[in-house]
Amino acid sequence: MTAVHISPYAGSWYPRAAAELGALLDERFDRSLARTGPYLFPDALAFVTPHAGPAYSGTVAAAVYRSLAQQAPERVVLLAFPHRGILNGVARPEVNAIATPFGAAPLDQSFAADFPAVAESRVCDHSFEIQLPFLQKAVPQSRVAAIYVGNMDAAQRAEAAARLAEAWRPGTVFVASSDFNHYGPDFGFVPFRPDGAVAARLRALDAECIDAAGSLDSAMFLETMREFRATVCGIGPISLLLDTLARLGGDEIYQAALDYQTSGELLADYRNSVSYAALGYYRRPSFDLSAEDQAALADSAAATLRQLRATGAREPIEAKGGSPALESHRGVFVSLHHEGQLLGCLGSPFSETPLRAEVPRLALAAALDDPRFRHDRPLPANVEIEVSILTPMRRIRNGAQVTVGKHGILLKRGLHTGLLLPQVAAGRDWTAEQFLKAVCRKALTGPEDWRHPEARLFVFEAQLLG
Repeated sequence: MTAVHISPYAGSWYPRAAAELGALLDERFDRSLARTGPYLFPDALAFVTPHAGPAYSGTVAAAVYRSLAQQAPERVVLLAFPHRGILNGVARPEVNAIATPFGAAPLDQSFAADFPAVAESRVCDHSFEIQLPFLQKAVPQSRVAAIYVGNMDAAQRAEAAARLAEAWRPGTVFVASSDFNHYGPDFGFVPFRPDGAVAARLRALDAECIDAAGSLDSAMFLETMREFRATVCGIGPISLLLDTLARLGGDEIYQAALDYQTSGELLADYRNSVSYAALGYYRRPSFDLSAEDQAALADSAAATLRQLRATGAREPIEAKGGSPALESHRGVFVSLHHEGQLLGCLGSPFSETPLRAEVPRLALAAALDDPRFRHDRPLPANVEIEVSILTPMRRIRNGAQVTVGKHGILLKRGLHTGLLLPQVAAGRDWTAEQFLKAVCRKALTGPEDWRHPEARLFVFEAQLLG
């Protein structure tokens, strides 16, 4: 086994000098903090991160590596691939360490040691080696295991995923390396014209691919790649990651999109553009707010409505105190009840403003703006306030994956969208099919449209405050 492999990407894909490389990564981490805020979900099982040069995808990648630095895992298992397509199956690079400007990074050959080893010179690829300086900066104490993912059919992928899931232990985090769609004539992929709408169309295309990756269903992910002729380069690592996570409790795992950007945006040139996404995979409890944060949000909503009753002022009172979690942008709904009757309920599956501001804003909107109810009467003094903090959405294949009482449902079909919270079905003792028909009514579609091939179904869970 080769002792140390010197990475060929220093001096080309990133600076050769350690000081210059360190300054570049520090700047990208600072940009990430400014873009995504200070709060990071805890206890990730896995991530997807891009692998272009740090000058391009480094800010998006930093969202993953900031999370890893917070988590400080014992081991990071990096799923990469050779862009040359020369590998069949799964293999470990046959090398003890890889040298970057930060020094030699040892490789942990003990994880999944029964995978065959191949010469590093054969599979050497930036999909793996670009990640090493980030790992050396963010988690220098972690052991790094490298796995290259090549061509596999479904049975081979399932076997490899079973071995990875069996080898997983707490303290291990998987990272799949992939850029998303490569758009433009340089990549032979021009599904739409490079006009003024290309940025929005690229975002919509990438969203389809990201949603499919959030399903934890590798077959659905691969079907989506074929449907849109997507040019996501790390299909192999992502597919293997999804199959592995499905074996680690897929129904309890949700994907959070941590950041997204395109090279077209960075360069102000969409003639050719590569998309970058940072995705995290977490078990359900990672999205729960602490008791202190719950109290801060509940107090802000109540204070806002007291002020409305007392003065008529439509001015949200932001939550005071609490943790950085209240700076995060989450899906949230606020419902108002009085003597068992709903007075209003408004929200969104994703908020453009932090929770500490969004919850009191929605409390006012539920009291004054829900078009289903009259708002010409004074708000009762003893109104009950229920705040639902949502997990991210997980795309599902069919209604059999809906658990009534646990899941809420989001339905999208064309321009029609409908969402119902988990407590709606639980309060009516509905079956899953009745729940699905109800969300179709909410979306103003036919009652069976949830079965339509063009429909997109998502489930989520909610933490209730109040």
